[in-house]
Amino acid sequence: MPSGLAVTDKNLKVVYTNAAFRALFPAAAGKGSLGKVTGCTGDVKRCGFGDCVKNCSLVHAFEDALYSARPNMQRVSARVRGEDGERELSFVLTVKPVGDGLCMGVIDDALQTEIAGELMSAKNIQQKLLPAGKWVAGKRYSYMYIPCRDIGGDLPEIYAVGDSACGVIADVSGKGISAGMLTAFVKAAYDKKERSPAKAIEALSARFNELGLDEKNYITVAAARIDRRSITYSMAGHNVPILLKSGGGITRIMLNSPPVSNWFEDPKYFEDTIPYKKGDILALLTDGVTECRNAAGEMFGVDGAMRTLSFARTAEEFIKNLESNLRSFCPALNDDITAIAFDL
Repeated sequence: MPSGLAVTDKNLKVVYTNAAFRALFPAAAGKGSLGKVTGCTGDVKRCGFGDCVKNCSLVHAFEDALYSARPNMQRVSARVRGEDGERELSFVLTVKPVGDGLCMGVIDDALQTEIAGELMSAKNIQQKLLPAGKWVAGKRYSYMYIPCRDIGGDLPEIYAVGDSACGVIADVSGKGISAGMLTAFVKAAYDKKERSPAKAIEALSARFNELGLDEKNYITVAAARIDRRSITYSMAGHNVPILLKSGGGITRIMLNSPPVSNWFEDPKYFEDTIPYKKGDILALLTDGVTECRNAAGEMFGVDGAMRTLSFARTAEEFIKNLESNLRSFCPALNDDITAIAFDL
């Protein structure tokens, strides 16, 4: 049967699970306590006892059916271990007494549960695609990536072209699965061998137009190449300026080009070069940072990012302070939050 099924005895020990159930909980045991067969992240050794059982809707569903001798239906929420790490599951469980002290539990919306598992797998894959180190082409960097859902629509990319360090930050339209797929496209399609940020964005635009997506889909991009004494940058519809701390001041880099979309027949992408001094910090942000709103409807704004940057001595300090300030300003973040900073 396509629905997950588990049978417990009078001691609430699982004596049988079907293939569909084991597919939903692949890292768990075949038999034993309910906690073992689901891979519960709680106190599995004391499953059915202790404090954790007070809030365990899974145990309560089987227990109620066993003692009342009547079918019981409950919405179950659980945190379980899987092959790709911990994940949250929510499903409808129907438990029926079948005689001799046995109870049969059926997960009615196994498909939704499986989808939840797939989303967690996709989230873990997306996390593994993030930058791994702290140094690139002799430049130290730090970054922050906080998706507001399991799958994010921002992409931080850091790499080297010859002796130059490069940073790219992209923000795609939408949220969730479709946004995650579009960020994967950006990661694959962006030419990391191209030295010119504008030409790299132009090539990305050409690849994007080949997808034939509707007008609701678009990508904003900010890209920078850091050479020995200068920064060459290009921005495509990215309404958050690159910020440069220079001798205690802040420079807002305003040059911009259209977003990557199918809105224009022949979009042009421009780049510019500016100097920097040793000790400067270069920061690239998505609009999730500046447009973050608190309970009063106030935006964190570019000013909030600038104030945070002005007090930072290093890129790492800026990123740590930025995350702390954002979480204090708006505890419930409602957009993807991404930032990259380089020590120059």
